[in-house]
Amino acid sequence: MDDVLKRAEKDNVKFVELQFTDIHGMTKAVTIPMDKLAESLEKGTWFDGSSIEGFTRIAESDMFLMPDPATYAILPWENRGVTVRFICDVYMPDGKPFEGDPRYILKRVMAEAKELGYEYNVGPELE
Repeated sequence: MDDVLKRAEKDNVKFVELQFTDIHGMTKAVTIPMDKLAESLEKGTWFDGSSIEGFTRIAESDMFLMPDPATYAILPWENRGVTVRFICDVYMPDGKPFEGDPRYILKRVMAEAKELGYEYNVGPELE
């Protein structure tokens, strides 16, 4: 975590986009100021899952995002100050992964395939 924070300070980061994918494959993001990054890396960032189509009902809407430090990238098109993004895993309040998180599903399936002796290389294709 310290390496990421030092890098963000060196890059003069002002904002952090915490990106995740909804169940339809659309990228969503929660933006936080740089001074909240350490807390987000350690404890996650809460958000209202009921506002994301297909995630949860209002009665069970609290969810949180855990940034993956390996996905740190500067967004060169942002003009509001240096903005970086992290791709996040989505978790439920009890700390369990959200079953509908495409990133979690991919990790789970890849682990199952590895147990069977298969290895996959996966990457996005933006069109």
